[in-house]
Amino acid sequence: MNFIGSPEMIIALALGGRLSFNPLKDELTAADGAKFKLEPPKPAPEVPENGFMIPEGIFIAPPENSDNIEVIIDPNSRRLQLLEPFSKWDGKDFVDLPILVKAKGKCTTDHISPAGAWLSLRGHLDNLSDNMLLGAVNAFNDEVGKGKNILNNQLETFSNIARQYKEKQMRWVIVGDNNYGEGSSREHAAMSPRYLGCAAVITKSLARIHETNLKKQGILALTFSNLDDYEKILEDDKISLLELNELEPHKQVKCVLSHKDGSKDEILLNHSYNKSQIEWFKAGSALNVLRNNQ
Repeated sequence: MNFIGSPEMIIALALGGRLSFNPLKDELTAADGAKFKLEPPKPAPEVPENGFMIPEGIFIAPPENSDNIEVIIDPNSRRLQLLEPFSKWDGKDFVDLPILVKAKGKCTTDHISPAGAWLSLRGHLDNLSDNMLLGAVNAFNDEVGKGKNILNNQLETFSNIARQYKEKQMRWVIVGDNNYGEGSSREHAAMSPRYLGCAAVITKSLARIHETNLKKQGILALTFSNLDDYEKILEDDKISLLELNELEPHKQVKCVLSHKDGSKDEILLNHSYNKSQIEWFKAGSALNVLRNNQ
């Protein structure tokens, strides 16, 4: 049973040994067998008798004008890095994008951006992104955290492949299974793919919080209109997302799968974007929209 209580009440219940213990009425037994009751705690004054301490030398007030303030971070730091704004959408359709991974089965935020020791790097997006999709099971080969690099046909970690694609200015796509991104609200599970060049995440279904995080980072969060279309996606396919200039709430997105043998499949994708969230996509992120509105 989960409950919220004051420290005093929790101690009283612990001493009583049961949740039904009433410290105002019930007795406890001391080590010598004597019975006794707990005394109610004395309420603390709303205002300290001698007033509040003045935190001299602790609080540094911000300057009235912060335009000339520079945040200095050691360029050699492994734990801290200044965030640079993501680039805005160039207004063009996404054409012939490679598939980085087709995730199979459960793919939580901890599969997408593992925690543990990695959390010490959460202030350095570049270094933290080395863990991207480290726990994802690739449907094409059943490997965990690895996929085919189309630049050399080698099996490599997803982050390593994505960095090579990014270096060549190649955007890419993640394909996911049911409830992709379930688990914690870990924002790095959306930030790392965006940082390394992810243009869209296409899944059978999306976990609600992760879907919002993808939207906030400027990644297209899409779901299959026909769940069976997940099976149509092959390892060497190229994905095109078309008519993005006409992206509107409740309007499906046209997707073309170009297969290695020259054949194509056209499928439809759903989304849950409202007008404000579409502006996030166009601006490159929700933060870009906020910055531009200042």
